[in-house]
Amino acid sequence: MKVIYRDQEWELRGGMTARAAIKKFGLDPEAVLVIRNGQLVTDDTLLKDADQVKLIAVVSGGIGDSLQTKRCSGR
Repeated sequence: MKVIYRDQEWELRGGMTARAAIKKFGLDPEAVLVIRNGQLVTDDTLLKDADQVKLIAVVSGGIGDSLQTKRCSGR
């Protein structure tokens, strides 16, 4: 299978879960989404040799968090 994360690409054999593939690259399974052949899948999905897998970093936070922090700290 082909695995893409940001500007990197790897070839792996199928037969492992998405979670195992994520960990193989030293990534936190809670910090990425797994897209297999264009479909969002869970980390317990079994990946196959013919799959194309894209790992997308999850981004948290935003303006709402920033405003809340300022209100709580009195700034």
